Amino acid sequence: MTTILVTGTSGHLGRLVVESLLENGTSPGDIVATARDISAIADLADRGVTTRTADYADAASLDAAFDGVDRVLLVSGSEVGQRVAQHTNVIDAAQRAGVELLAYTSIPKADASSLGLAVEHQATEQVLAASGVPYALLRNGWYFENYTAQIPVQLEHGVVLGAAGDGKVSGASRGDYAAAAAAVLVADDQAGRTYELGGEPAFTLAEYAAALAAASGSPVTYQDLTPSDYAAALASNGVPQQFADLLADSDRGIAAGELFVDSGDLTKLIGRPTATLAAAVAAALPA
Repeated sequence: MTTILVTGTSGHLGRLVVESLLENGTSPGDIVATARDISAIADLADRGVTTRTADYADAASLDAAFDGVDRVLLVSGSEVGQRVAQHTNVIDAAQRAGVELLAYTSIPKADASSLGLAVEHQATEQVLAASGVPYALLRNGWYFENYTAQIPVQLEHGVVLGAAGDGKVSGASRGDYAAAAAAVLVADDQAGRTYELGGEPAFTLAEYAAALAAASGSPVTYQDLTPSDYAAALASNGVPQQFADLLADSDRGIAAGELFVDSGDLTKLIGRPTATLAAAVAAALPA
Protein backbone atom coordinates (compact mmCIF):
# COMPACT_ATOMS: atom_id res chain seq x y z
CA MET A 1 0.00 0.00 0.00
CA THR A 2 1.33 3.43 -1.00
CA THR A 3 0.09 6.50 0.85
CA ILE A 4 -0.11 9.67 -1.24
CA LEU A 5 -0.29 13.14 0.31
CA VAL A 6 -1.53 16.15 -1.66
CA THR A 7 -0.98 19.62 -0.27
CA GLY A 8 -3.21 22.64 -0.76
CA THR A 9 -6.39 20.65 -1.34
CA SER A 10 -8.63 23.55 -0.34
CA GLY A 11 -7.34 25.25 -3.51
CA HIS A 12 -8.25 24.54 -7.11
CA LEU A 13 -5.35 22.36 -8.30
CA GLY A 14 -4.82 20.29 -5.15
CA ARG A 15 -8.52 19.46 -4.96
CA LEU A 16 -8.56 18.36 -8.60
CA VAL A 17 -5.54 16.11 -8.04
CA VAL A 18 -7.38 14.30 -5.24
CA GLU A 19 -10.45 13.98 -7.48
CA SER A 20 -8.29 12.55 -10.28
CA LEU A 21 -6.68 10.02 -7.95
CA LEU A 22 -10.10 8.86 -6.77
CA GLU A 23 -11.54 8.69 -10.29
CA ASN A 24 -8.64 6.53 -11.41
CA GLY A 25 -8.93 3.95 -8.67
CA THR A 26 -6.76 5.09 -5.78
CA SER A 27 -8.45 4.04 -2.55
CA PRO A 28 -9.62 7.00 -0.44
CA GLY A 29 -7.81 5.45 2.52
CA ASP A 30 -4.51 5.74 0.64
CA ILE A 31 -4.87 9.51 0.14
CA VAL A 32 -3.97 12.21 2.64
CA ALA A 33 -5.39 15.65 1.78
CA THR A 34 -3.98 18.66 3.60
CA ALA A 35 -5.09 22.24 4.07
CA ARG A 36 -4.51 25.01 6.57
CA ASP A 37 -8.20 24.75 7.50
CA ILE A 38 -9.47 21.20 7.18
CA SER A 39 -13.07 22.32 7.55
CA ALA A 40 -12.72 23.43 3.92
CA ILE A 41 -12.11 19.81 2.87
CA ALA A 42 -14.59 18.10 5.19
CA ASP A 43 -16.39 16.61 2.18
CA LEU A 44 -13.22 14.71 1.29
CA ALA A 45 -13.13 13.25 4.79
CA ASP A 46 -16.76 12.21 4.32
CA ARG A 47 -15.61 10.23 1.27
CA GLY A 48 -12.96 8.35 3.23
CA VAL A 49 -9.92 10.52 2.44
CA THR A 50 -7.66 11.23 5.41
CA THR A 51 -7.53 14.97 6.05
CA ARG A 52 -4.76 16.67 8.01
CA THR A 53 -3.88 20.23 8.88
CA ALA A 54 -0.72 21.48 7.17
CA ASP A 55 0.59 25.01 6.99
CA TYR A 56 3.67 25.64 4.85
CA ALA A 57 4.88 28.13 7.47
CA ASP A 58 4.44 25.70 10.39
CA ALA A 59 7.07 22.95 10.49
CA ALA A 60 5.34 21.08 13.32
CA SER A 61 2.10 20.84 11.34
CA LEU A 62 4.04 19.50 8.36
CA ASP A 63 5.79 16.82 10.42
CA ALA A 64 2.45 15.65 11.78
CA ALA A 65 0.85 15.67 8.35
CA PHE A 66 3.67 13.69 6.71
CA ASP A 67 3.67 10.87 9.27
CA GLY A 68 3.46 7.54 7.44
CA VAL A 69 3.33 9.13 3.99
CA ASP A 70 5.16 7.62 0.99
CA ARG A 71 4.63 10.14 -1.82
CA VAL A 72 3.91 13.86 -1.73
CA LEU A 73 2.64 16.45 -4.17
CA LEU A 74 3.86 19.91 -3.19
CA VAL A 75 1.49 22.37 -4.87
CA SER A 76 3.44 25.61 -5.06
CA GLY A 77 2.24 28.24 -2.61
CA SER A 78 0.35 31.37 -3.56
CA GLU A 79 2.14 33.87 -1.33
CA VAL A 80 4.64 35.44 -3.72
CA GLY A 81 7.77 36.48 -1.85
CA GLN A 82 7.33 33.84 0.85
CA ARG A 83 7.28 30.73 -1.27
CA VAL A 84 10.93 29.70 -1.08
CA ALA A 85 10.91 29.61 2.73
CA GLN A 86 7.55 27.87 2.78
CA HIS A 87 8.53 25.30 0.16
CA THR A 88 11.79 24.66 2.01
CA ASN A 89 9.77 23.83 5.12
CA VAL A 90 7.78 21.27 3.14
CA ILE A 91 10.89 19.75 1.58
CA ASP A 92 12.59 19.52 4.97
CA ALA A 93 9.53 17.79 6.42
CA ALA A 94 9.53 15.34 3.51
CA GLN A 95 13.19 14.62 4.15
CA ARG A 96 12.55 13.95 7.84
CA ALA A 97 9.63 11.68 6.94
CA GLY A 98 11.76 9.71 4.47
CA VAL A 99 9.27 9.99 1.62
CA GLU A 100 10.08 8.04 -1.54
CA LEU A 101 8.95 10.82 -3.90
CA LEU A 102 8.10 14.51 -3.76
CA ALA A 103 6.55 15.99 -6.91
CA TYR A 104 6.62 19.78 -7.20
CA THR A 105 4.51 22.04 -9.43
CA SER A 106 6.96 24.45 -11.05
CA ILE A 107 6.95 26.65 -14.18
CA PRO A 108 8.02 25.86 -17.77
CA LYS A 109 11.76 25.85 -18.44
CA ALA A 110 12.30 27.03 -14.87
CA ASP A 111 16.05 26.55 -14.94
CA ALA A 112 16.42 28.93 -17.91
CA SER A 113 13.40 31.20 -17.54
CA SER A 114 13.75 34.97 -17.30
CA LEU A 115 10.25 35.45 -15.86
CA GLY A 116 9.90 37.17 -12.52
CA LEU A 117 7.39 34.48 -11.56
CA ALA A 118 10.07 31.84 -12.18
CA VAL A 119 12.50 33.13 -9.54
CA GLU A 120 10.93 31.35 -6.57
CA HIS A 121 10.42 28.19 -8.63
CA GLN A 122 14.10 28.22 -9.61
CA ALA A 123 15.10 28.57 -5.97
CA THR A 124 12.74 25.78 -4.90
CA GLU A 125 14.13 23.44 -7.54
CA GLN A 126 17.63 24.18 -6.22
CA VAL A 127 16.51 23.38 -2.67
CA LEU A 128 15.04 20.11 -3.89
CA ALA A 129 18.22 19.18 -5.73
CA ALA A 130 20.28 19.72 -2.57
CA SER A 131 17.83 18.04 -0.19
CA GLY A 132 18.45 14.38 -0.92
CA VAL A 133 14.69 13.85 -1.28
CA PRO A 134 13.77 11.88 -4.43
CA TYR A 135 11.75 14.30 -6.54
CA ALA A 136 10.00 14.93 -9.84
CA LEU A 137 9.36 18.31 -11.41
CA LEU A 138 5.96 19.11 -12.90
CA ARG A 139 6.65 22.32 -14.81
CA ASN A 140 3.08 23.42 -15.42
CA GLY A 141 2.31 25.86 -18.19
CA TRP A 142 -0.38 28.51 -18.06
CA TYR A 143 -3.92 27.58 -17.05
CA PHE A 144 -6.83 28.41 -19.34
CA GLU A 145 -8.45 29.70 -16.18
CA ASN A 146 -5.88 32.52 -16.00
CA TYR A 147 -7.80 34.00 -18.93
CA THR A 148 -11.32 32.59 -18.68
CA ALA A 149 -11.74 33.91 -15.14
CA GLN A 150 -11.67 37.38 -16.71
CA ILE A 151 -14.40 36.67 -19.26
CA PRO A 152 -17.11 38.87 -17.68
CA VAL A 153 -14.81 41.92 -17.81
CA GLN A 154 -13.53 41.02 -21.28
CA LEU A 155 -17.09 40.79 -22.60
CA GLU A 156 -18.15 43.99 -20.86
CA HIS A 157 -15.40 45.97 -22.57
CA GLY A 158 -15.09 43.91 -25.74
CA VAL A 159 -11.34 43.68 -25.35
CA VAL A 160 -8.62 41.39 -24.06
CA LEU A 161 -5.65 43.39 -22.83
CA GLY A 162 -2.10 42.06 -22.79
CA ALA A 163 1.50 42.59 -23.78
CA ALA A 164 2.21 39.20 -25.34
CA GLY A 165 2.40 40.24 -28.99
CA ASP A 166 2.17 37.19 -31.24
CA GLY A 167 3.71 34.92 -28.61
CA LYS A 168 2.07 31.55 -28.14
CA VAL A 169 0.75 30.18 -24.85
CA SER A 170 0.66 26.41 -24.36
CA GLY A 171 -2.39 26.62 -22.12
CA ALA A 172 -4.32 23.75 -20.61
CA SER A 173 -7.03 23.32 -18.02
CA ARG A 174 -6.35 22.88 -14.32
CA GLY A 175 -8.01 19.50 -14.71
CA ASP A 176 -5.41 18.41 -17.26
CA TYR A 177 -2.51 19.47 -15.04
CA ALA A 178 -4.16 17.73 -12.08
CA ALA A 179 -4.54 14.51 -14.06
CA ALA A 180 -0.85 14.66 -14.97
CA ALA A 181 0.15 15.11 -11.34
CA ALA A 182 -2.04 12.20 -10.28
CA ALA A 183 -0.47 10.00 -12.98
CA VAL A 184 3.02 10.78 -11.69
CA LEU A 185 2.03 10.14 -8.08
CA VAL A 186 0.78 6.62 -8.79
CA ALA A 187 3.57 5.64 -11.20
CA ASP A 188 6.84 4.01 -10.24
CA ASP A 189 10.36 5.23 -11.08
CA GLN A 190 9.47 8.92 -11.20
CA ALA A 191 12.38 10.25 -9.15
CA GLY A 192 14.67 12.44 -11.25
CA ARG A 193 12.12 13.13 -13.97
CA THR A 194 11.27 16.60 -15.26
CA TYR A 195 8.06 17.14 -17.18
CA GLU A 196 7.55 20.26 -19.30
CA LEU A 197 3.77 20.50 -19.35
CA GLY A 198 1.57 22.46 -21.71
CA GLY A 199 -1.53 22.05 -23.81
CA GLU A 200 -1.77 21.59 -27.56
CA PRO A 201 -2.22 23.48 -29.76
CA ALA A 202 -0.73 26.66 -28.37
CA PHE A 203 -2.56 29.94 -28.98
CA THR A 204 -1.92 33.66 -29.13
CA LEU A 205 -3.96 36.13 -27.11
CA ALA A 206 -5.49 37.35 -30.37
CA GLU A 207 -6.66 33.78 -30.98
CA TYR A 208 -8.02 33.65 -27.44
CA ALA A 209 -10.01 36.85 -28.08
CA ALA A 210 -11.33 35.39 -31.33
CA ALA A 211 -12.40 32.20 -29.55
CA LEU A 212 -14.24 34.26 -26.95
CA ALA A 213 -15.96 36.31 -29.65
CA ALA A 214 -17.03 33.15 -31.49
CA ALA A 215 -18.36 31.45 -28.37
CA SER A 216 -20.17 34.48 -26.98
CA GLY A 217 -21.44 36.02 -30.19
CA SER A 218 -20.09 39.37 -28.98
CA PRO A 219 -17.26 41.38 -30.55
CA VAL A 220 -13.99 40.89 -28.66
CA THR A 221 -10.57 41.96 -29.87
CA TYR A 222 -7.06 41.73 -28.48
CA GLN A 223 -5.28 45.00 -27.66
CA ASP A 224 -1.52 44.63 -27.41
CA LEU A 225 0.22 47.06 -25.06
CA THR A 226 3.77 47.56 -23.92
CA PRO A 227 4.54 45.72 -20.67
CA SER A 228 4.68 49.00 -18.75
CA ASP A 229 1.35 50.18 -20.16
CA TYR A 230 -0.24 46.80 -19.44
CA ALA A 231 1.01 46.90 -15.85
CA ALA A 232 -0.40 50.40 -15.48
CA ALA A 233 -3.76 49.29 -16.89
CA LEU A 234 -3.92 46.39 -14.44
CA ALA A 235 -2.98 48.62 -11.51
CA SER A 236 -5.60 51.19 -12.48
CA ASN A 237 -8.18 48.43 -12.25
CA GLY A 238 -7.24 47.45 -8.72
CA VAL A 239 -4.51 44.87 -9.24
CA PRO A 240 -1.74 45.40 -6.66
CA GLN A 241 1.25 47.00 -8.38
CA GLN A 242 3.70 44.20 -7.58
CA PHE A 243 1.36 41.58 -9.02
CA ALA A 244 0.53 43.80 -12.01
CA ASP A 245 4.23 44.04 -12.78
CA LEU A 246 4.61 40.25 -12.57
CA LEU A 247 1.68 39.69 -14.92
CA ALA A 248 3.04 42.18 -17.43
CA ASP A 249 6.45 40.55 -17.19
CA SER A 250 4.83 37.18 -17.86
CA ASP A 251 3.34 38.58 -21.07
CA ARG A 252 6.82 39.79 -22.01
CA GLY A 253 7.94 36.21 -21.55
CA ILE A 254 5.08 34.92 -23.69
CA ALA A 255 6.13 37.28 -26.48
CA ALA A 256 9.65 35.83 -26.21
CA GLY A 257 8.40 32.23 -26.41
CA GLU A 258 9.03 31.33 -22.76
CA LEU A 259 5.58 29.82 -22.20
CA PHE A 260 5.50 27.79 -25.38
CA VAL A 261 5.84 24.07 -24.62
CA ASP A 262 6.07 21.43 -27.33
CA SER A 263 7.34 18.43 -25.34
CA GLY A 264 4.11 16.45 -25.59
CA ASP A 265 4.60 15.47 -21.93
CA LEU A 266 1.11 16.50 -20.83
CA THR A 267 -0.76 14.42 -23.38
CA LYS A 268 1.52 11.45 -22.68
CA LEU A 269 0.89 11.61 -18.94
CA ILE A 270 -2.88 11.95 -19.16
CA GLY A 271 -3.23 9.52 -22.07
CA ARG A 272 -5.52 11.72 -24.13
CA PRO A 273 -5.56 15.08 -25.93
CA THR A 274 -5.62 18.12 -23.69
CA ALA A 275 -8.78 20.21 -23.43
CA THR A 276 -9.26 22.67 -26.26
CA LEU A 277 -9.30 26.43 -25.91
CA ALA A 278 -12.75 26.58 -27.52
CA ALA A 279 -14.18 24.12 -24.98
CA ALA A 280 -12.60 26.00 -22.06
CA VAL A 281 -14.03 29.32 -23.25
CA ALA A 282 -17.50 27.86 -23.86
CA ALA A 283 -17.55 26.23 -20.41
CA ALA A 284 -16.57 29.48 -18.71
CA LEU A 285 -19.15 31.73 -20.38
CA PRO A 286 -21.64 33.33 -17.98
CA ALA A 287 -24.97 31.54 -17.88
